[in-house]
Amino acid sequence: MSDRAIDGAIRSDRDHRATAHRLATVREAVLAGESTPGRSSGSPRPVIGESWHRVRVSGVDPDRDRPQVPLSVAELEQRRQLSPLAGVLPMLGEGLLPAADAAQQIMVVTDAEGRVLWREGSAPVRRMADRLGFDKGADWTEDVVGTNAIGTALVAGRPVLVHSAEHFVRSHHQWTCAAAPLHDPRDGRLLGTVDLSGPAASFHPMTLSLVSAVARLAEGELRTRHHLSLERLRSSAAPVLARIGGRALAVDPSGWVVGVTGLTPPDRVALPKAPEAGPLWLPRYGRCALEPLPGGWLIRVGGRERDIGPSRVVLDVSGRDCSTVTVSGPAGSWSHELTPRHAELLFVLAAHPQGRSAAELARDLFGDDSRTVTVRAELSRLRRHLASVLAHRPYRFADGVEVELLLPPRPDRLLPQSSAPAVATARLG
Repeated sequence: MSDRAIDGAIRSDRDHRATAHRLATVREAVLAGESTPGRSSGSPRPVIGESWHRVRVSGVDPDRDRPQVPLSVAELEQRRQLSPLAGVLPMLGEGLLPAADAAQQIMVVTDAEGRVLWREGSAPVRRMADRLGFDKGADWTEDVVGTNAIGTALVAGRPVLVHSAEHFVRSHHQWTCAAAPLHDPRDGRLLGTVDLSGPAASFHPMTLSLVSAVARLAEGELRTRHHLSLERLRSSAAPVLARIGGRALAVDPSGWVVGVTGLTPPDRVALPKAPEAGPLWLPRYGRCALEPLPGGWLIRVGGRERDIGPSRVVLDVSGRDCSTVTVSGPAGSWSHELTPRHAELLFVLAAHPQGRSAAELARDLFGDDSRTVTVRAELSRLRRHLASVLAHRPYRFADGVEVELLLPPRPDRLLPQSSAPAVATARLG
């Protein structure tokens, strides 16, 4: 059933029960093997059918809730403090809570792992949610609670509506929910989701549009705050850079560059996840020294010692929500969280140690060997961080660098958000 059909069917209270019955009939037919998703009018919407397939493979019981193991109070508080979404929580509330209160719904904000960090809204609906374990600290991913707006939006990477019996687990059929993913505007990293949930009868056809719009506003606010912080750091770093003889960069805690001297300015430098003052090795510059600045770091680039190169790369694509690359050598180790596209590229290069041409990579990633310009642009961005471990003609990991590839325990869980043909083939084992 299409989104348009669902919207039209639930515009009045009279249609609600009939629509819920139709959705339940579709679900039962699919579970019984009597309907093939996507091939008939009696099939679920594609986003729902794909989710049902994933959760069935994961072993979720359609008729029974899986017990929740919520976060401890201490871990919940730590995640809240570290989440960039804490700063835009008031904006999310201003945009969604009035509608939530009027429609007898609740607003939920999760992190990128699907853990509920904040929950506000109608008190009676919060009590209903408690009975499902839908409380702060709960794990609301597909693997745990089946098809739902939060978990499915995390996998699909886009706003998702799940209504009534579109939920995979029967106990959730009395609910409707709409969630949108929230991304870090600086690098596209997934930060979490924002969701409106409530009784199925509270459905409104504009709910998903509202949630999506407020999510975009929140991402815009994060972008504005980042620009302001860079301007403050640039003002304090400028006199320091002016006094330095040699090569140096001023960067924010995430590596975004606000000033340089003696170097061609890059957009960003890949820093360790937990940088500390003192010597360190960076893939782009070799041996460096890190000094604290108010709101960031000063990187002094060394002289001849920059020739100290890496000897080992660990590409970790075993996680559901993020992938990392760790580079090690005589001067220590360094880790970098990858964008989804860069994770795909490095996975393909690790799987083909002999190297790949731009056309082959275009076919691997897009199924179209003519998209070489896009491939070369992505590799150029990737080499800003990994120039010392990547070679070209053909594209490959550099000679003499040991590469270890960490995969998920099950092939079908490899890079779940990827639609790259090479990844789809690898999922088949």
